[in-house]
Amino acid sequence: MRVELLTGSTPPARRREILRAASTGELDILVGTHALIQEDVEFRDLGLVVVDEQHRFGLRQRIMLKEKGERPDTLIMTATPIPRTLSLTLYGDLEVSTLRELPAGRAGTRTLVLGPEERGEAYRLMEEELSRGRQAFVVCPLVDPSPAVEAKAAEKEAGELRKVFPARRVGLLHGQMNKAEKDAVMESFRRGEVDILVSTTVVEVGIDVPNATVMLVENADRFGLSQLHQLRGRVGRGEHPSHCVFIFHGETEEAQRRREAIAEISDGFKLAEADLEIRGEGSLFGTRQSGMTDLRVARLTKDYHILRAAREDATALVEGDPHLEKPEHLFLRREVRERYGESLGWLFQA
Repeated sequence: MRVELLTGSTPPARRREILRAASTGELDILVGTHALIQEDVEFRDLGLVVVDEQHRFGLRQRIMLKEKGERPDTLIMTATPIPRTLSLTLYGDLEVSTLRELPAGRAGTRTLVLGPEERGEAYRLMEEELSRGRQAFVVCPLVDPSPAVEAKAAEKEAGELRKVFPARRVGLLHGQMNKAEKDAVMESFRRGEVDILVSTTVVEVGIDVPNATVMLVENADRFGLSQLHQLRGRVGRGEHPSHCVFIFHGETEEAQRRREAIAEISDGFKLAEADLEIRGEGSLFGTRQSGMTDLRVARLTKDYHILRAAREDATALVEGDPHLEKPEHLFLRREVRERYGESLGWLFQA
């Protein structure tokens, strides 16, 4: 099979050749970043769409990718489903396969949730692990300090940590660095030449350094639960017991619920359920991916037994009378037609 890679840094001439091969069918598999969503990317006959780290893509982006084919099969993968995705699984619009086992040889991760006044405890834990020859991540929400946002910036944090840990080697990684610089920093960290890597969320996925046993996340209240769980997954990847420390500043009721959820739940799917309950599932037919539901009375997380019964009835109805032609379905057919009109024209072709 012919397999090609398309990213934002693909040279123009090479990109044109790949797009031509995809549109003519000469290409079997095209792997890529968000570059695949661009309007000029066309396929002769797209049959399968696989979206990894699904929570990092917007709803419109996923729709645009699927629309490049005629109803292609779609597989989405994530360690932490966003609320809307979880709601779709509950409604039966997605079939779910769940991997609940950790890969062999992993010692697991302990989670600590601290306030800013307890940062010293986090630093003591880091020093203990560093003295054993381990390494640490420190993640900040911003690259440069911003007067408008009270959040630690990676640049400033790296300078402060060099003062706190003068005997340790501190590295810096963020999205504004060019690819060569980022690759060099990550390679130094992998080789053990950097003890503490200060970073933005560029380390959220795709980073595998088994010797890193501490993940410290500053201003954790500025990250979603999915992001926090992904960051937690950057440690505990080897044989050494690991620690993830979240420093929360927020004092609102929602912030408190999120603190409790990330501290108590290590299962990504259960964490997504908690996120769904806290944030809401968003619009079922629009593009909002969180917030209040379209439903006027029911809530997915509290009325799941009703939802499951309705889904079973709906599935049986579609299997028994797919075009709603039976007399007892006359009013339902009329209601569906009035609500959805031409978008479901195929339903009324028979």
